[in-house]
Parts: sequence; structure tokens; C-alpha cells
Amino acid sequence: MNSQALPDWQPRPSPVREPLEGRFVRLEPLDPAKHGDDLWLALQGPDPALWDYLGYGPFANREPFDAWLAGNAASADPLFFTVIDRASSRALGVLSYLRIAPKDGCIEIGHIAFGKAMQRTPGSTEAVWLLARHAFDDLGYRRLEWKCNAENARSMRAAERLGFTYEGLFRQHMVIKGHNRDTAWFALIDGEWPARREAFERWLAVDNFDAEGRQKRRLEELRG
Repeated sequence: MNSQALPDWQPRPSPVREPLEGRFVRLEPLDPAKHGDDLWLALQGPDPALWDYLGYGPFANREPFDAWLAGNAASADPLFFTVIDRASSRALGVLSYLRIAPKDGCIEIGHIAFGKAMQRTPGSTEAVWLLARHAFDDLGYRRLEWKCNAENARSMRAAERLGFTYEGLFRQHMVIKGHNRDTAWFALIDGEWPARREAFERWLAVDNFDAEGRQKRRLEELRG
């Protein structure tokens, strides 16, 4: 047996509902009463592809949307967070931890739904960074996963840009909205995290953005 021995390993704590503070965004536990109006506006925006690869939505009216928010807010796994833009104090999207396995030190980021105003912004990167940092540095997890439909080019590009390693394809993994889903698996492990963390910190630094908020160096460049 050649597997690595982990004699001192202890199960990790589960994440709890607590805010995570960043420079561009703040993650708050999803609260439909507090965030519902903003999220309805943000997620009904001009991005027809937003719901294409999610297992729910789009929502034609407010009632099923509110029911979806309420179910998410009551769940511990997935554990949902609302992304608050610090400049406007408005809720612009949601994301979650899911498939939380404290015994194995494995956790996933998913259910990402960012409104158009948040897409391709520093805040969208920082939201994922906040969950990654919390998982590795605060909770001591060993493995952080990212999974997506293999046809979802945007999510595939995001995983690679954020430093996740492609691990393979699960063919005919799911049926979503009446269509087959082949699932692409990506992961980031604790041994890779220090270098990824440094790249994130350098990318998010004040001096990496010009007066108009444009990045000077791409995250991939800083990761090397």
C-alpha cells in the first residue's frame, strides 16, 4: 500500500454562517428578507446564459424565485452566501460551499450565480478567493473542488484562470433540465494553495489596478 499516511489527521470543522470581508465585496449568509429584492434585480439582468447550466431557473416571476432563495437559506450543504458589492452595498450574486466532507477535508465551491454587473469584475474573483482562503487557512481543508458542465465554457475558463487543476471528465454524470451533463472536475489542494494565495493577494492589491479600476497584470501572469 503506497498511499500517504496521515497519522495526525483530524476531521475539519464545517463552515458556519458568518460574513467574510474583502476589499471589493463582502460575503454574507444568504438572507432572503435582506437580500431578496437586490438579488431579484441582479439575477434577472441581461445575461441570457446565466441559468443555462444551473439545475434551476430562470424564474419568470418572483414567487418561485423567493422559494428558491428560502430553500437555499435554510440549507447547511449547500451553504449559500450573498455577494455584497462594498461600493454600492447592493447584493449582486450568490455562491456556496457544497459537498462538504469534514472527515476527508474536502469541500467544493459552486452554485455560482453572479449578475451582469458583477461579472468580470475584481469582486467576482475576490468572492471565490474569500471562500478558498476560508476553506484552507481558517478551516484547514485539504482539497477544494470546482465542477461544471463540460459545455460551460465560461466556467471552464474561470476554473483555469483561478488556478484549479483539471482532473478529468465524468461522462453522463447527470441529467439537468432534460439534457445530459458530462461533468468536468477541477481541484486545488493544500500543497498548491500557498502559491495560489500569493498570486491572489498580488492580483487583488491596490497597486494592481489603475485609476479606472482596470487590472495591470492578469492573475495567470502573477501565478507564473
